[in-house]
Order: sequence, then C-alpha cells, then structure tokens
Amino acid sequence: MRKQDFVVRATTRTAGRFSAHVFFALFSVAAAAVGHTVCGDDQPQWGERYSRNMISGETGLPDHFNPETGEGIKWSVSLGNRAYGTPIVAHGRVLVGVNNSGAGDPRHQGDRGALLCLDESDGRLHWRLVVPKLKGDNDYLDQPNYGICSPATVEGDRVYVVTNRAEVVCLDLHGQVNGNGGPYQDEGRHMALAGQPPLEVTGTDADILWLFDMPSEVGMNPHDVAHTSILIHGRYLYLNTGNGVDSSHVNVPAPDAPSLIVLDKETGRLVARDKEDIGPRIFHSTWSSPALGVVDGRPLVFFCGGDGVVYAFEALPQDLAEGPVQALERVWRYDCDPTAPKEDVHLYHVKNGRRDESPSNILGMPVFTNNRVYVTGGGDFWWGKRQAWAQCIDATKTGDVTSSGQVWFRQLSEHSFSTPAIVDDLVYVADCGRTIYCLDANDGQVCWTHPMKAHAWASPLVADGKVYVGSMRGDFHIFATGREKKHLATIDFEDPVGATPTAANGVLYVATLTRLYAIQKPAR
Repeated sequence: MRKQDFVVRATTRTAGRFSAHVFFALFSVAAAAVGHTVCGDDQPQWGERYSRNMISGETGLPDHFNPETGEGIKWSVSLGNRAYGTPIVAHGRVLVGVNNSGAGDPRHQGDRGALLCLDESDGRLHWRLVVPKLKGDNDYLDQPNYGICSPATVEGDRVYVVTNRAEVVCLDLHGQVNGNGGPYQDEGRHMALAGQPPLEVTGTDADILWLFDMPSEVGMNPHDVAHTSILIHGRYLYLNTGNGVDSSHVNVPAPDAPSLIVLDKETGRLVARDKEDIGPRIFHSTWSSPALGVVDGRPLVFFCGGDGVVYAFEALPQDLAEGPVQALERVWRYDCDPTAPKEDVHLYHVKNGRRDESPSNILGMPVFTNNRVYVTGGGDFWWGKRQAWAQCIDATKTGDVTSSGQVWFRQLSEHSFSTPAIVDDLVYVADCGRTIYCLDANDGQVCWTHPMKAHAWASPLVADGKVYVGSMRGDFHIFATGREKKHLATIDFEDPVGATPTAANGVLYVATLTRLYAIQKPAR
C-alpha cells in the first residue's frame, strides 16, 4: 500500500465504503472518583483515569455525521481488516492496535500484530510496533488475523501496552526519531520471525524501552487474544495477565499463575501479584482490567477475575523498597454468580450441552464512583450460558461481601462486554442481546432501552451530554443523556464497530474493524 493511500481521506472528500507522591496520587484518585476529568483534553487511557468510568469531559462533539459523504469527517485511515483496539489520544498522537493486513511495510509480510502511532491532526503515520504472532501447538495462544487488541496507556512520553504475544512493553512516544533509548536494544530481532535474522530498525519503527514477557516471567498461558488496559498508580502498573484455558477449552495449563500483577513502570520489574488461586476456576480467560478508587482514605484496586468474582486489593505503598515479589492484600471479594459451579467448572462447557448451568465471567472493567463498584458480566459469550447482568457493589465492606455488599442486581438480555458509563446517577451499558440500557445508578431500575442490529462488543461512551455506542453490524447510535430516551442519530458504518469510541480535544474517534475515523461537529 502506498503511503498516501494509508494516510488520509480529507474532510471534503467521501470517506468511502471500506469493508507521586502519595498525596498527589490520592488527590487525583478522589477527583476521578467524583467524575472530574483529570487527564486534560487528551484521552491517555481506556476509560477515565483510575475509576475507569467510560465518560469524558469533552464538549462540542457531533450529534450526527456521515462516513459515506464525508460530512463531519476530519480524516480517516485504514486499519487493515480486523482492528479491535480502542484508540488512545495523547500529546498529539493517536495510538490504535491493528493486525498487519494492509499495514504498508514490505518488511512485514503475513499475519502480525501491530500498534500504530498516528498524528492527531491528520492521521499520518509516525511509527508502528510490529509483533510476529506467538507460535505454539495451537492457534488459541494468539488467534490468527487478530492483532494487538489491548488499548495503550500513555503517561508523559511513555506508552505502555500489552502485545499480542502477552508482552508488556514500555515504548517511547516519539519512536526512533530521537534515537534508540532504554535498556532494550533488540527491536530488530523482536520484529523478526523466529529463526530469521534481525531486521534493520528504521525511523518509522517503535522504540521499546523495556519488555516484560508474561508467559516466561509469571508462567501464564495466553488464550485467544491479550486484552489488557494498564492502570498506572504512581510508580506502579497494574494489569491483568490474560491467563486462560488451552485449545481444548477444558484445561487451564497454568493454574498457579497470577491473574493480576504489578510492575515498576520505570524498569518493568515484577513487584507484586495476587495470591487468590483464581487459575483453576477460570472458565475461559482473564480479560477484565483493574480500576482504582479511594475508600475510607485508602486506595483500593478493583479487579474482576476470570472466575466471575470481583476482588478489592490494597494498593501498594509508593515507597515500597525493592525486594521479593509481594502478595497483594485482599480487602474483600464479591462473587457475582454465587450459585454457579465452583469446582470442575469446565464440565459445564456449552459443548457438553450445559449452556444453562455454566459459571459466569467478566470482560468489561469495574467502575468505581461514590464508594460503589459497578460491573457487568454473565455467561461466557462463546462457551457459556446466555445470562447477563449488571450489578452494583458497596465498596466499603470487608471480607466476603457476596451477601452483604450487593446494592442492586439487574438482569440484562444476553452476555455483556460493557464497561459501564456512569453520569448524573445513570448507568449506560450494552449487551449481546442487541440492547442498549439506561439504568438508575441507585437502584438498577431500567429507565429506557434501545435495540441495535447486532451484539455490542464495545462499551458506551458518555461525553458532551451524549451517549455513543456501536454494534457488530456497524450501526452506531447517538443519544442525549437523561432518564427519558432521546435518540439523536443512527450512523451506518459498513463494517462492525468493535472498539469503544474515544473523545479528545473536540474530536470523536470511532474505529471500525477496517478504518479509524476522526470526527468533528459538522458546520451547519
């Protein structure tokens, strides 16, 4: 692909049809918890900082646009043919995970994962991280044709992301243009296929500063795709490992591996891990990323395991001295599906005809606000029961709070991938039953619903008094926020919308499986 074909479709043309200090840390957490955007006009991570709430303080965003005629389209770029990465915007750059289809670099032929760094103003390419697929005895380690699906997290000039090979990498936001920095100097070999000579590192390649390989360092077993959004708290990175089952879907090869780990953001050193023995109860894989909030003056990390349980851990002290790997201290646990099987969970696999009895799992992130944790989940989309739910948990409890901590429970239609968006005492979620929900945040009562053409793999975004959410049939819906439903527009993309929309600096970013659109409010 020629560079000019990759980069931009101008606004006036058709987009076409395309198949700290502890005090500072606590202050910032508290601000996030009550709904204030603390990241400026950028969107440097998936969801609001710390709380993970799917809201943005951006204003002046569109309530209509047209990808086919180009109305409202600032620019758009090709993303290949199966892009699930949510775009992240920081310091004039847009970062989005893709596969290698149509990436435009002749050195990289065939199936790869990639992270693109684009210019915020016009979508031109600055650099790309290209990662060969993780090879093993089965495709379930690193699914063919799926690329880097994990959203990046940016702090300063550092980019933290988990690759398709379940590696945690710290990248220089500027790429190689300012030299090859950091202790890691083997980018050429990292880009090359196993057994092949290192590739020449060029100015459009990523600069890896350090790398932490989770399969070798903590013994986890990747499954399907790595999906991790890294949470930064002071000097530490909190992230889910992605530990999961093998190709049989009835065996967890690494039952003793952690589900939640903590790394030093400067060096990539393993600092802490959970000791909750989650592994044997993982029904499919571990895809939910952690959140953080301050409860009674202490920061807690909230994490949803692959066993359908929400855990709250003490956040690590910022002055923790180097030493042995710590065990995260659990404050409470909440079983979202207490009547589900807890032993021999894979006997309840759908292929064994047990669709109505399987355990639950959680794919979206927990959201913390006002001393409560909101979460969606239910039966596994691929292998489990169809049941889905949204729940609200009292975060001030301790111990096993399965009975005492439930504030409310709301049945949804079918499966749910959503991370909730919460604003003005309302919760917005979507599910795989082709439904968008507006719920009362205090009691879970349904305020309104709206049908979609297909299931939603992405989460709703609330920004500028609007709710944005798309489905896997390409219908993208815009609502006014509020207890009364006001449907503003349905935008038809030709391709599925598998990523959560992003708002930054007055622009709405929507990624379909094939294309990224930067959208501004059309001039009237």
